[in-house]
Amino acid sequence: MAVKIRLARRGRKQKAIYDIVIADARAPRDGRFIEKIGSYNPGTNPSSVVLDTAKAVDWLLKGAQPTDTARSILHHEGVMLRKHLQVGVIKGAIGQDVADARFEEWKSSKTDRNVSAADTLTQKLDTAKQAKLDAERKVNESRAEAIAKKNAPVVVEEEVAAEEVSDEVATDETAADAPVAEDTNEAPAAE
Repeated sequence: MAVKIRLARRGRKQKAIYDIVIADARAPRDGRFIEKIGSYNPGTNPSSVVLDTAKAVDWLLKGAQPTDTARSILHHEGVMLRKHLQVGVIKGAIGQDVADARFEEWKSSKTDRNVSAADTLTQKLDTAKQAKLDAERKVNESRAEAIAKKNAPVVVEEEVAAEEVSDEVATDETAADAPVAEDTNEAPAAE
């Protein structure tokens, strides 16, 4: 019987969650399985994996073959490294304490990388949010200017009309003064 480590789909439409299971290769994807060793949710950012690494390593040592996606998840969680180190211990190439120390070293560096990746993701999201706010602020300012411009011509026309009235009054006054001066100048010339 060929045993596979694979994903079994569950969850609702467009919101898939997968169980990481040990199953017979001939069983359907969502059908019978031997043991459930974890779950995988690709819908979160970053995707979340809950995995019993001891059971996964045990099944790998027994000969279970992971599918491509399952292998990727196991590799990301360090199960494949742990299996590799355990094979070295079984063959006598390294001691158990050395294997555990190497795994803990890898695990700490992985944690540091995950924290830095989470920080960069948070910074990226913050900058994107700030850029959206700035763009929205510019749009709001342009709308406010457009509204002010739309309302301003009415006020400007009244001011222009008031200026025209004052210009007309000034013109009437100068026109009234000018003919009088002309009449005065013409009157002595006519006499």
